[in-house]
Amino acid sequence: MVPDVGSGSKDGDSTEGAAPRPKRRRSQPLKVANQIPQSRRKEIEKALEDAQGTPKRWSRKDGPKYHRFLRKRIGQGKVRQIEFDLLDVDIGESWPIPITVVHGARPGPVVTLLGALHGNELVGPLALTYLCGPNFLGEDKAIDPAAMAGTLRIVPVVNLPGYRRQSRYMTDGRDLNRSFPGKPESNTTSRVAHRLWNEVISGSDHLIDLHTAAVGRTNMPQIRANLADRASNRIARAFGIETILDNVGPKGSLRKTANEAGIGSITYEGGGSNEADPESVQVAIYGILNVLRSLKVLPGYPSRPRFRILASGSVWIRSDQGGLLDVLTPAGSFVEDGETVATVTDPERPGDSYDILSPTRGLLISTATHPFVNAGTPIGHLLPVTRGVRTLRKRLDPEGCLVTSGSDGEPPWREDDDVEDISVAGEWSGGSPDAEWGRNEGDPADDEAGEADPNWA
Repeated sequence: MVPDVGSGSKDGDSTEGAAPRPKRRRSQPLKVANQIPQSRRKEIEKALEDAQGTPKRWSRKDGPKYHRFLRKRIGQGKVRQIEFDLLDVDIGESWPIPITVVHGARPGPVVTLLGALHGNELVGPLALTYLCGPNFLGEDKAIDPAAMAGTLRIVPVVNLPGYRRQSRYMTDGRDLNRSFPGKPESNTTSRVAHRLWNEVISGSDHLIDLHTAAVGRTNMPQIRANLADRASNRIARAFGIETILDNVGPKGSLRKTANEAGIGSITYEGGGSNEADPESVQVAIYGILNVLRSLKVLPGYPSRPRFRILASGSVWIRSDQGGLLDVLTPAGSFVEDGETVATVTDPERPGDSYDILSPTRGLLISTATHPFVNAGTPIGHLLPVTRGVRTLRKRLDPEGCLVTSGSDGEPPWREDDDVEDISVAGEWSGGSPDAEWGRNEGDPADDEAGEADPNWA
């Protein structure tokens, strides 16, 4: 069901109790400045101290009256549908993708929204298609061009060839989200990345990139951002959900490239590949509208969660045996130290089973969905939570899963100072939140963990 989202309200807190959901499972304010590791804390504090004034081009007096994009001029308060070719060719497939440009009645920031950078990730295309539709876009709707400031560029499907083939990758087997900013005379994926970067993305002030987990696992709704980047920190918090993973992003990723170019950028993760996960879609829609309200692109007040988990590291849960996996605690579950989170059985040895136990108390942000495991296979990604447990428990459903803000209806409005920051210290094994999952079936060798063959670059 598409959520009915209004223009935002400043009502008081509504009941915090979690709404009943289908059974999915079988079995004092803390400030981040005091909890994040000192070296990382200094980086974040330094970035947030660098105050920046509002750019003149956003002011009513000096701002432009129209928005120029792909050689088109979009007037104030107008919506324009534009096709953009991923490849510039005279013959062969150019892969034209639709882009919706909404230019507000007043000057403001340019915010770009992207879905399906990986072609088999469907939460982004669904959420952004809804935002472009009549339930959200139009007069007196959540996105009303006549009441809007700045410009939205909405691209529901970026990796069109991958989307058509239900594949994560481009036609040459490469990952588009490891290829930015790209090269104009290199391989196919690099050429596409170069055109996207230079003609669609580089003129943005803020970027929201919507993703899901890769094949074989699923993610609870979460934001990934470099919190030491001022603009990214702002929109990560503004998204309005509980879980934020602090890391700079892999080499060649759009988020890292955007930050290096001065563009505030966040990645939203929710659900799994080739799935139309309705909860993750709804959370994405609420989160985008929260960011737009926070940036004053849309009128109204952004909603905020009761708490935020700001994580700089994690713990992995692995199987010590091989066989068939049965996960008992889905992504989003809050588990205790020693709790059984999954079992492994072997059809060749009927009657034998092995319990996989959580090594500590924490929140499962991702779990495996592929049933075949070997000794050492990761089956769960856990944020160890030692503080703020009482606050977190108030947002658990009857099955012990976190009810992400926005998944159970429009969240209440509250001041940012009323949001409790719960820090999870540590580091990301392998350098990024997903590194320990390993390569997916069919992954090319030229990912962030290795070098590409120079003869095939």
